[in-house]
Amino acid sequence: MELKGKRIALGVTGGIAAYKAAELLRLLVKQGAEVRVAMTEGAAHFVTATTFQALSGQPVFIDQWDARMPNAMAHIDLSRQVDLMIVAPASADFLARVANGLADNLLTTMALARACPLLVAPAMNRQMWENPATRRNVARLQADGIGLLGPAVGEQACGEVGAGRMLEPEDIVEAVQAFFTPRLLAAKKVLLTAGPTFEAIDAVRGITNLSSGRMGYALARAARHAGAAVTLVSGPVALPTPAGVERINVRSALEMQTAVMARAAASDIFIAVAAVADYRVANVAGHKLKKDAGGIPALELVENPDILAGVAALENGPFCVGFAAESHDLEKHAQAKRQKKKVPLLVGNLIQDGFGGDENRLVLFDDHGIHPLPPASKTTLARQLIEHIAHLTGVA
Repeated sequence: MELKGKRIALGVTGGIAAYKAAELLRLLVKQGAEVRVAMTEGAAHFVTATTFQALSGQPVFIDQWDARMPNAMAHIDLSRQVDLMIVAPASADFLARVANGLADNLLTTMALARACPLLVAPAMNRQMWENPATRRNVARLQADGIGLLGPAVGEQACGEVGAGRMLEPEDIVEAVQAFFTPRLLAAKKVLLTAGPTFEAIDAVRGITNLSSGRMGYALARAARHAGAAVTLVSGPVALPTPAGVERINVRSALEMQTAVMARAAASDIFIAVAAVADYRVANVAGHKLKKDAGGIPALELVENPDILAGVAALENGPFCVGFAAESHDLEKHAQAKRQKKKVPLLVGNLIQDGFGGDENRLVLFDDHGIHPLPPASKTTLARQLIEHIAHLTGVA
């Protein structure tokens, strides 16, 4: 429910991508937003107003002279009582009209009369998108402060391939969530690690752990929403990369250390969320070990480097945040780890409260004391942690 309490006007123009607007509406409502829909007559040829009314629970408007508005000013009432206006899909015709200040239907009149920000998600044939007239119109819209979402590149309904596809509804919702997030880390560079590491025993086996990577990925997403340039160094996990985040895939602790140390000095904040294996196998077999080879193989273990401590020891290095997942005595072990690694903030949790799951219970340890956070989803906790980091670094 990241959009709970937000009021959004969703505009839909004519085009085959109008069917995606129904899913976009469903997702916005699912996130808690109150959404009012306005359509062009062209859009009604692709998706009916009944569909949008059923999904939003609100009347849908097409005619700017709609008699349901007591003052006959739908363009004013619909655009002035919302926090954000989104047009998805936004046709080439709509972009041209808004760029030139035309107001000859309900949607273009709303765009001109609005007192809120406007985001547009273009959808059109690749040749229409690349046309110089469209490029001029888009440049003018952006100069006027209108946000552009996409378009994506791919196969189009006409059978051609190129730029012009409307972004997927999930991507637009992600952009809307980022839009409403305070830009607490604007212009900051954030480096994170996430997930487990995998230390090879032989060609197929290895030492690893149950970390899902969800907390690290949620933090990468939250930092990006807060305006930071985010680089995520990830161990092997099956999670999609958060929008706008640079992802670097690694397997072992040594690979993770190399990737982190190459970027740490240029970062403002380093968040070490990954569950890095403490040990690796010194005598890795180059082939799969066979049980019928006789005897149990002896594994020689050597200690892996402490990545967090290494970054924290850098002269003029980034603000460092560590994580401690413990099975017991959380405060005792977390405080000891913070002192040993010399980091200003350490985030602790008990393994049984969230290791591998979607929810967690975090306790923050810093120079100002101990700050327990209420149990919540990792998405919610990530936003709260980013806010705390911004406060400690003096940017909020």
